[in-house]
Amino acid sequence: MPNYPDYHIVSACLDKIEESLNWGPSSEWYNKEFDELSELIHQKTGVMLSTTTLKRVWGRVDYQSAPSKSTLDALTQYIGYANWRSFKVEHSPESKAKKKLKAPRNLLSYSSLFIAVFVIAGLSLLFGLNRNDEPVDLTGVSFSSRAVASGVPNSVVFDLELQGINSDSMFIQQYWDPTKTIKLKKDQKQATGIYYYPGHFRAKLLIDGQLVQEHPLFIKSDGWTTTLDYKPIPKYIDTQLHNSSGLTLDSTALEELMSLEDPITCTYSMVDDYRQISADDMVLKARLKNSYNDKWAVCQTASIFILGSEGAAIVPFCLPGCVSNISVMLNDVYLSGKENDLSALGADLSEFQN
Repeated sequence: MPNYPDYHIVSACLDKIEESLNWGPSSEWYNKEFDELSELIHQKTGVMLSTTTLKRVWGRVDYQSAPSKSTLDALTQYIGYANWRSFKVEHSPESKAKKKLKAPRNLLSYSSLFIAVFVIAGLSLLFGLNRNDEPVDLTGVSFSSRAVASGVPNSVVFDLELQGINSDSMFIQQYWDPTKTIKLKKDQKQATGIYYYPGHFRAKLLIDGQLVQEHPLFIKSDGWTTTLDYKPIPKYIDTQLHNSSGLTLDSTALEELMSLEDPITCTYSMVDDYRQISADDMVLKARLKNSYNDKWAVCQTASIFILGSEGAAIVPFCLPGCVSNISVMLNDVYLSGKENDLSALGADLSEFQN
């Protein structure tokens, strides 16, 4: 059990969230539920709390430190409070002591409640005895993966063992996007999927809509990779690396980019295993320039993504007059330019900025 001063008040907040969701006890939640809760909190509060952060708060990941104030603010705002402070004041021991001084409710109300509880419990038991559903035996299920090449694009082979599973709804979800799935047949032993971008992913095995198993999947970039991000398949172009000007697009790619009518991004990726670097203590220094400012690129927006095994940081830069359109994500902290002053990230990117 976590041991920090406000743990019991935090626990009361989590209980209220569980009651509002009506998904059953959180001890039975899979990653799918935490993914959905992350999205619900983001929709209601504008704050993005990562799945990992939520699992830490709920005690599903061993983590003894207290949640950050921004995390607690988002959780309490989700259930209708102004912020963590207002929830804490209402649920402090002193506040509860005052509530105990109030007159108890009519005894008849308690009696009715107890009768209703026993009747409902009896009906649940009666119907439960007549159900024919049996729990699914997952002891014969295994799920693993291996990449077949280095760099991107890269196909991944998923090895499966589905003994004892009789379902017509079995899928592999390749990563966080629930639409990127591979449908499985009964007794299928292998499946493959393709990944066009490098990064840290979590492959998930879903049976009847439930997450059964998942594992990390790491696709490296094999050096610098440059893409024009067409959808659904990006275009890979030669990476131009110059000592004086860094990473640049060649003239052919620039002409193609300038000829397009619809917005598109260009991405430089270097994804590798930097085990010696901790996200708790790191510094990234870079010089950034984005000289293209025609058509849809008038704001000259450029973002730096720092990818970790458990989360990511996305820091955008643009012309000072465009900061209202950008948003910052620092793992479980999300700041929208519509609601926060992000003017510190405004700069003239026509020249190199440190």
